[in-house]
Amino acid sequence: MNVWLIARNTFRETTRDRLLAGAFIAGLAALAMTQVLSPLALGEGHRLTVDLGLSAVSLLGLLIVLLVGTSLVAKEIERRTIFNLLSRPIARPAYLLGKWAGLSAALWTVALGLGFGLWGLLALRGEWTSGPAVLQSLYFTALEIAVVTALAVLFSALSTPVLSALYTLGVYLVGQWSNDLRGFAAKFPHGLREAIEAAANVVPNLPLFNTRTLAASGEFAGPLQLGLVTLYAIAYIGCVLALASAAFESRDFK
Repeated sequence: MNVWLIARNTFRETTRDRLLAGAFIAGLAALAMTQVLSPLALGEGHRLTVDLGLSAVSLLGLLIVLLVGTSLVAKEIERRTIFNLLSRPIARPAYLLGKWAGLSAALWTVALGLGFGLWGLLALRGEWTSGPAVLQSLYFTALEIAVVTALAVLFSALSTPVLSALYTLGVYLVGQWSNDLRGFAAKFPHGLREAIEAAANVVPNLPLFNTRTLAASGEFAGPLQLGLVTLYAIAYIGCVLALASAAFESRDFK
């Protein structure tokens, strides 16, 4: 119940933030911009619309996480409201889990709204049959956003908002290139190679969540891929939040 209450309050606070409304409007503007660029795509207007539309959802989600998620705990400490919360029978892991769930729900709401907006845009183009594939790709994007949000909660529980944003952005960028890092590590000498491979294995494998190419072709990810990626996201989020809880338990707010 405590997790639910914290998640609900976090969701309400986030959805009332003007930044979220601005991000949603920016997403709609990006969808409209794809139609301006479509004549330049040499017959690939559909692919451009889907690819850029889904990319906009992912990047806007990252932006909100960096601006809002990395200050979730720090803002409570600055306002000193965290003392009132933790003085009640609320476990610190439940507090962090509620923060993650509330922010993730707010981001998923924005992503879903933009996803249906993209589907509506495709319908106006006479390509509404691509909608289900787009929504499946949007589901993968939502998983990616949830993973990045968990990382933001972890760093927010340990550091200042600015450093948390830098750490989250750094892990996100490395995660996007994790597959390339593994191949690139083979060119380094022994010792450094193992260190790079270890870093590539620790950061989230974000390319797993990128199915925009499939969606642009109107194709679906297979059930096995869908299940494995979902399990990977749940396991990674669980590990990150467990680590955040362990570190947060030992933090002194005096």
